[in-house]
This record gives sequence, C-alpha cells and structure tokens, in this order.
Amino acid sequence: MGNTDVGYMAGTGVEMSRRVPIPPARSFFDTFCSNLKETFFPDDPFRQFKKEKGGRRAIRALQYFFPILEWAPSYTFSFFRADLIAGITIASLAIPQGISYAKLANLPPILGLYSSFVPPLVYAMLGSSKDLAVGTVAVPSLLIGSMLGKEVSAAKEPVLYLQLAFTATFFAGVLQASLGLLRLGFIVDFLSHATIVGFMGGAATVVCLQQLKGIMGLEHFTTSTDLISVLRSIFSQVHQWKWESVVLGCGFLSFLLATRILSKRRAKFFWLSAAAPLTSVVLGSLLVYLSHAESHGVQVIGHLKKGLNPLSLTGLIFSPPHMILALKTGMITGIIALAEGIAVGRSFAMFKNYHIDGNKEMIAFGAMNIAGSLTSCYLTTGPFSRSAVNYNAGCKTAMSNVVMAVAVMITLLLLTPLFHYTPLVVLSSIILSAMLGLIDYEAAFHLLKVDKVDFCVCIGAFIGVVFGSVEIGLVVAVLASILRVLLFIARPRTTILGNIPNSMAYRRIDQYPGAQSISGVLVLGIDAPIYFANSNYLRERIFRWIEEEEERLRVNEKTSLHYVILDMGAVTSIDTSGISMMKETKKALEKRDLQLLLANPGTEVMKKLNNSKVLEIIGHDWIFLTVADAVGACTFMLHTAKAENLIRENGPNDGNIV
Repeated sequence: MGNTDVGYMAGTGVEMSRRVPIPPARSFFDTFCSNLKETFFPDDPFRQFKKEKGGRRAIRALQYFFPILEWAPSYTFSFFRADLIAGITIASLAIPQGISYAKLANLPPILGLYSSFVPPLVYAMLGSSKDLAVGTVAVPSLLIGSMLGKEVSAAKEPVLYLQLAFTATFFAGVLQASLGLLRLGFIVDFLSHATIVGFMGGAATVVCLQQLKGIMGLEHFTTSTDLISVLRSIFSQVHQWKWESVVLGCGFLSFLLATRILSKRRAKFFWLSAAAPLTSVVLGSLLVYLSHAESHGVQVIGHLKKGLNPLSLTGLIFSPPHMILALKTGMITGIIALAEGIAVGRSFAMFKNYHIDGNKEMIAFGAMNIAGSLTSCYLTTGPFSRSAVNYNAGCKTAMSNVVMAVAVMITLLLLTPLFHYTPLVVLSSIILSAMLGLIDYEAAFHLLKVDKVDFCVCIGAFIGVVFGSVEIGLVVAVLASILRVLLFIARPRTTILGNIPNSMAYRRIDQYPGAQSISGVLVLGIDAPIYFANSNYLRERIFRWIEEEEERLRVNEKTSLHYVILDMGAVTSIDTSGISMMKETKKALEKRDLQLLLANPGTEVMKKLNNSKVLEIIGHDWIFLTVADAVGACTFMLHTAKAENLIRENGPNDGNIV
C-alpha cells in the first residue's frame, strides 16, 4: 500500500479510501521541550515579547511583572472616582473583619488592621485582578490559631506565638511565590470544586461553633475545633452563660443577617451589607460605653495601639524546634489561601470578561505575604465577601485596594482609641454572619443531583473538618480528590458502540437506544489514555465484553463474533504497559480466531505503536481513520466469506452470487 491515500487490504481486495498516517519522527529533545512547555507554560507568556525589540521589550517585561505599569498610564479621573467609592466601601468592611479574624487566630486585634494596610499596597502593584480586595480571611485564621495553639499557648507565651504567626506567614508567602515563579500553579487545581465546597462549609461550621464562646460570654473554652469538644465545652458551662452577651450577640447577628438578605434581594442596596459590620461596631461600642456593660461582664477589645505597622523581621524564627511548626502551618494555610484567592479572582474576572494569570497571582500573593510577615501582618488573600463588595461598588482597577489601605492607615494613626469599647460579642456576630454565607448547601445539593461521587467527596471533606479537625478535613479533601483522579485513570470507561440508523456515526448503545450493533462485529470505545495503571483492567474488560457479545450472538442471532474494533479517538496517549497490553490482546484474539482493528488512533498512539513494532503485529491494513471505515471493511469481509462458503457448498450458480 505504501504511503498512498488509496489502497487495498492485502489479500482481500477491500479498497481503503483513507489511511491513518504515521506521524513524522521528532527528536526526543523537541518532544520533551514541547511537553515541558505545555506543562509549565500553557498560556505562552512570552508571546507578547516576540514582536518587540530593545527598550520596548524591557517595558513589556516590566509591565508583565508589574501590572500596575500597564493600567496606570491610561488611568482616568472617572476610574479614580469609582475606585475611591469602592475603596472606602471595602474599608468599612475590612476594619471590623480584620479585627474579628485576628481574634479568631488568637492574635492581637491590631494585627488585623496591620494586615489590611501593607499587603493591599503590594497586591495593587503585582496583582492582575481588577476586583480582588485583599485582606485576612476566616479559614486560614482559624487554621493558624488551631495549628499553632496545639503546641504554643497564645495566652502563656504571647511573644513566641506572635513570632510563629509571622514566620508561618513568611513561609506561606515563599511557597506561594515559588509556585508562581516555577509555574506550578496546576498543583492548586488538585483541590476540586467539590472538595472546596465541603472543606469551606466544614471550616465555616467550625468557625461558627467557635464564636459561641463570644456569644455566650464565656472566658474559658476548648482549644479543639471538632464538634463534640465544642458542644461539650459549651454545655458544661451553662451556669457561666451571660445573658447580656447572648442578647447583644443575637441582636447584632439578626441585624447583620437582615442587611445581607436585603442586599441579596436588591442589588442596589449592596452597601447595606458592606456597612453593617462597621455600623455594628460603632453601635456596640456606644451601647457598652453608655450602659457601662463592661462592668456587667460584657468583654471588650480594650486598648489598641496607635501607629503604623512596626517591623517584625527580627521576630521571625528560623531555628528548631519551632521552625518546623511554623513551616507546616505556613504551607497548609498558604495553599488554602492561594486556592481561595485565585478562585475568587477568576470568578469576578469571568463576570467582567477579562483574564487573570494564575501564576502571576501566586507571585503577587507570595510577595504581599512575605512583605506582610516583615511588617507585623499575618496571612492575607482575596476573601470572597470583601471582593464581592468591591465588585458591586463598581471598582475599575486595583487602585481600590490602595484607597482601602489609606483608609486603614488613617484609622491606625488616628482612630484606634475609638475601638476600646467594642464588645467581643459584636466581633463574634460579624464572623458568624460572614461564615454562614460560606456554608453553600445549594452547591452541595447540586452536586448530589449531578454527580454522586463529587457529593461524597464534598461530604467527606465536611465531616473530616467538623468531626475531626481542620487539618484532618484538609487531608481527607485532598486525598479524596486525588483518589477520584486515580480511579478515573485506573478504571476508564469502555462501552459498546452502535450505528445510528441512516448515518455513518457510531455512538454508545447505552446512551442511544436506537443505535444498532453490527452482526459479527464488536465495536468498543475506550475513553481514556492507556497507562500502566489501567492496562490490565482494560485487557480484562475488553475480553469480558467479547465473552458477553459472543454469548448474546449465540442466543439471539445464531452466529459468531469475527471482528473486534477499538475506537481509539479518546486515547490521547499510551505508555509501554499499554503497548504490551495491545500486543497481548492481539495475540489472544488470534487464538480465538478474532481479528483486531483500530479506529482513529491519535498521533502519540500511532508513533509509539510504530516505534514498538506493534503496528506490524496488528497490521497496517487493520488501522482505519473512522469506525465507519473499519465496520465497512469488516462487513465486506463477512459478506465475501459468506459468498465463498456458499460457492464451496453449492457450486457456481451462473454468477448470481456477488
């Protein structure tokens, strides 16, 4: 047949109108570089420099690493007016949330304000999202508090605890920046949507349970985060519940939830939900000050130090034994913060139809956390609630983060004494209202309806967090996601294909009831690459399909099976184990007087089958461009063999047999 497009199946006279060509040979170096590029540079970040020369190329490089240089030259007053409004709006949310989340991490409340000053400035220079509002978030705050609190007491060793928090933030920043610089952002994608829904829901539940300490006005509380320990701690101290705190907490929580519901129903009232936390802080402080509730057991924040962020470089710990604890905490919280921040940024970028670079975002997150760890900040990322407010307020660029940082700076310099009488119960109410929005039960029901396996992954992560710990839940979530990927690889789908009447299309019989099987021919579709992990399973599954088809033909059609066609359209790659499987399958089928045919094999498959000489074992004549071509050849062979049998049995009949 040679290399022509038209030929005849050897010894049969079957015309083959289309051949499957063997791809041209490529050197190992070229193939390796191509695969490396697709793995680490799928977005081809260097394409923008190809047509630039000299100084212009240097400017483009600076714009790539510092996105602010790209949008700042075209920045207009109308943009600034929109960013000013958005920045002030998110500052009103960032101040009370920052104080609240710092308490959640068992850190001094002032650190929440510090963390809303320096990191947003860094992100404004390096970040590629127009809508992300940077600040502290609840789940990483809880993780820092629970992981560090297991070995170091924030009450007994406050200085050491503070140093470990800064060191963990530094390691988180280094990890995030490294992932971005090394183009390893795909690692974060192992946290599937179902995993994040379950993990975030479980973590939000745990955070809500922890806030019952503030709502009830309890002074002593368990350091464990699991449901049983928290409930035991609450109900074993019923006699210590303070009705003043309960009334205040329920009142402010109702107010916060009411403003959120109204904001969701009427988009133009989004500012109500944004301003509600700061309003609660102001009202709560006035109420405590005027009623002297502090003397009646209502706990308050107390003194907050004036001034901007002090340097914390000398406080970082890089020596054992505590460095290992900080490293572990930083890596886990860094990955969680990264996954949340990138997911939020991509969501809002999709709404406004622009693109953000995941690797650049990682570098930006890493840089702002490294800078934050040196200036008395703890872990920050892009929280959904603050970013949603920023988006709804009409922000145009990352300048809204700068405006927010300036507003926080003014607060640090002038307004911190005003927070002295802020009741802790109000902070608990703010956290509770924010966390209730993270328990996405609608997404869980959607998973149950669409994909039961994803739902099980989601529930597994949720249960792991709520009944174990946040770390256990995270491990369960990651392992469940990886297990699902491995199961898809190790147990790929194989299905019988049939012909759609009056067409050349072949589709799954279980999906298309009208699809018709071809007598004497079994067409199987393989829906995954063939690797060492699934090659044995595929061989066994193929022969199980063959046995079932042979049994069906004996019972229903009184005939036998002659040909097995494998549709290789979805087989994007094959390794040496897969090649051995194909060779063994071919030999086993020959022993059963069955012929193996391949349809639509891809470039990599053809190349490897040819290099391994398996293509010669199968036979070039038995490789077809489409399933229809392969079935056509089989039916022609069957009809020819049937005619020859009739001639042998009955002799010539004047040429009436074709």
